[in-house]
Amino acid sequence: MPRSISSAPSSSSATYLQYLPSFRNVLIISTVLRIVLIKYSEWHDAHSVVKYTDIDYRVFTDAAQFIWSPSVKEYNIPKGWVGQGVPLGDPYMRETYRYTPLLALLLTPNCWLHPSFGKYLFAGCDILNGLLIYKILVSTVLPFHHRKSDNKSGEKPKEAKTEDETSDAMEKEATLYAAIHLLNPLVFSISTRGSSESVLSTLVLLTLYAALNSSWDVAAVMLGLSTHWKIYPLIYGVACLGVVGSGGLVNGRTVRFTFVSAGTFVLLGVGNYAIWGYPFLYESYLYHLHRLDHRHNFSPYFYLTYLTYTMASTTAHQAVAGWSKLLRSPLTSFVPQMILSLGTGLLFGKRKEDLIFAWFVQTVVFVQFNKVCTSQYFLWYLLLLPLLLPSLSMTRRKALVYAAVWVGTQALWLSEAYRLEFLGQNVFFGLWARGLIYVVGNCWVLAGVMKSYAPSKTA
Repeated sequence: MPRSISSAPSSSSATYLQYLPSFRNVLIISTVLRIVLIKYSEWHDAHSVVKYTDIDYRVFTDAAQFIWSPSVKEYNIPKGWVGQGVPLGDPYMRETYRYTPLLALLLTPNCWLHPSFGKYLFAGCDILNGLLIYKILVSTVLPFHHRKSDNKSGEKPKEAKTEDETSDAMEKEATLYAAIHLLNPLVFSISTRGSSESVLSTLVLLTLYAALNSSWDVAAVMLGLSTHWKIYPLIYGVACLGVVGSGGLVNGRTVRFTFVSAGTFVLLGVGNYAIWGYPFLYESYLYHLHRLDHRHNFSPYFYLTYLTYTMASTTAHQAVAGWSKLLRSPLTSFVPQMILSLGTGLLFGKRKEDLIFAWFVQTVVFVQFNKVCTSQYFLWYLLLLPLLLPSLSMTRRKALVYAAVWVGTQALWLSEAYRLEFLGQNVFFGLWARGLIYVVGNCWVLAGVMKSYAPSKTA
């Protein structure tokens, strides 16, 4: 029989798990690793032209500086109707700052405490996310799968495990899965370079934790806050409604959840608009609706955007201009993306036990068909992978093949992107073709994961 990834560990797996370090030691290793990288980033940036720190971190810091140092003379004041009565500046004075003002407020210690404060904050959210993943696994995911495995076997074990032995086994499993997040190079490199994705990840995990514990009012508030921070968690609301309403989308419970969640989002939006005015509304939300990014990225839409980027100003060929408008329209990518993301949420979001799976599928689809897709977006679904792994039943050979395809298609794309970005070669078409291979490969991997999802077959 081929060995497989399953919810309950085999005897060989259990033997392997006993050699894992404790979760406490994994946390210590993860924390030290991030501190060392942040210290290294400070040294590297001071001695190298090519910076370790992400450009976005400079944008965050500049926005925090503006918000920390208001000045009527320089017109650095909030533009909202109550903004002049608030002792804060306008973070949108910094061009390309297109985030909630709450992020700039959160990073004001960059200006008066230490320039790397934000990196430590983001790294700290990484650690907190590891803790939340571990907590969700131990309290909800693994107990469910162990019970399911016992019920499915229908046989009494030769030696019944004590409650302490079962608990210890689950803690070891949870440590392994949490370590996949905490020690993931993509995760710790992005946070220590100064990306704020870990903050949003914390909000998403808190939403999930509340939902899995049936604290639906808390989950609704956290979902509203998550959506305010970055709009994509909105898609999770559909799956939550299916669970809250026990399969029905319109009843008292779903109306309450929608009202609390939407109310939280609206209150945060109105509050920020009252202080910072239209710049907040445009930069945080409206800009992203019509954003056109002609720079190379994993998205299959990038090449079409690149080819039509300057066509809007050409009036010689009306037919070309018409196609240009169609290709440049946000609806071209937005409609299929949202149909798939919301549709999978409706399809799979029916039981609380399936919520992690539904969110994972929704997120992968959302990222794959987004009009802009970079490596940073992979964190959105990789965050949920450690929570989903106990629910997958596949041979180790298949798991390795899926991992190889996921990594290989990225490597194939990156090798061509290197020729474009660093060698200046005209390989736009080849890069787009490899991008299509990347999309097809990742969809194939997602289909394999969906097929391997065990609880949906045993519901």
